[in-house]
Amino acid sequence: MKHLREELWFNVPQRRGYINITEQVQQLVRKSGVQNGLVLVNAMHITASIYINDAEEGLIQDYDDWLERLAPHEPTSQYRHNLTGEDNADAHLKRQVMGREVVVAITDGRLDFGPWEQIYYAEFDGRRRKRVLVKIIGE
Repeated sequence: MKHLREELWFNVPQRRGYINITEQVQQLVRKSGVQNGLVLVNAMHITASIYINDAEEGLIQDYDDWLERLAPHEPTSQYRHNLTGEDNADAHLKRQVMGREVVVAITDGRLDFGPWEQIYYAEFDGRRRKRVLVKIIGE
């Protein structure tokens, strides 16, 4: 069995951002030499997410608007977590809704997606460097 472990690093300058990382993950699949297997992609920070959906700008903005209504950043005093000196309780809640990781099948050396599927890194408390783990296993 072949395997590869790599880290992707991101530094989103705003509090929130959404980055399509599909091509970066596909490049790592090629690098691994795995033709048939699985790839795990997971955010290694509790205020960021990995998810799969359509790469359509309107939908990405819809997600951002919906998440902000669901867990608004302000007023920061509404969250007990922020009493610790943090101001990112909303980011933790947004991450919980959007998820930590995705697993994608690899078939014939390619990510095996349904129509329109893409892998996204979602940042909810940016302005510092964060990492994403990519672990590929297979034959």
